[in-house]
Amino acid sequence: MSAKVAVLGAGVMGETLLSGLIRAGWRPEDLLITERREERAVELRERYGVDVVSNLDAAKRADTLVLVVKPQDMPDLLAEIAPAVQPTQTVVSLAAGITTGFVESRLPEGVAVVRVMPNTPALVDEGMAAISRGAHCDESHLELAESLLAATGRVIRVPEKQQDAVTAISGSGPAYLFFVVEAMIEAGVHMGLPRATASDLVVQTVVGSAKLLRETGEHPTVLRERVTSPGGTTAAAVRELEDHKVRAAFLSAIEAARNRSRDLAAE
Repeated sequence: MSAKVAVLGAGVMGETLLSGLIRAGWRPEDLLITERREERAVELRERYGVDVVSNLDAAKRADTLVLVVKPQDMPDLLAEIAPAVQPTQTVVSLAAGITTGFVESRLPEGVAVVRVMPNTPALVDEGMAAISRGAHCDESHLELAESLLAATGRVIRVPEKQQDAVTAISGSGPAYLFFVVEAMIEAGVHMGLPRATASDLVVQTVVGSAKLLRETGEHPTVLRERVTSPGGTTAAAVRELEDHKVRAAFLSAIEAARNRSRDLAAE
């Protein structure tokens, strides 16, 4: 085979994975990406030095196929590549809500399928990806998937039955945090801060707090209590959040995301 890994789908996440692999030391000649639009194909060739091919050609040439398409486009993609896929190939699916069983049922018997739930911080190499094995996977297939996803962040293994919860927590999670950041910036503006100043304050506070969580290993409750002096400003703010049932709202929102992930899989 003339290429080892093919990324099928040149959208944001597909290009993110491709660029991450190249930064991680993969050779452009060992990578393929698929794109139908010629102007976009030219852009990808010039930017990364990789071959841009059709989905069917990618399936014929690569021994690892990374499917990075929208869930509703997966059936058509699988139908297109199935005639060329061999049981010796590994298929890694990044489509939300698409089970390994769904992919396996549309490909030749014996193909190893790994399901992945990534998230958008992969754009800055701080992604969180959860992977699950399909019926025909062994340790080598999981290690291969880990090596690919590690190019854009961290990787963990979970049983596939937990993927809907993963989708709700880390897949959709950046949106919840951006929502909180929006609210905090608006509060700063409301209290008279210039928007740029409020944005700088909030963004660095979020970045620093996340780093503090990761590097200390402390429970978030412990870190929150260290900021919350009795009768102080933080205590007053936290009381308002509790009075407005913000914690319960987050739980309900994340459960709604999990339920929607289940619905998408059923559809």
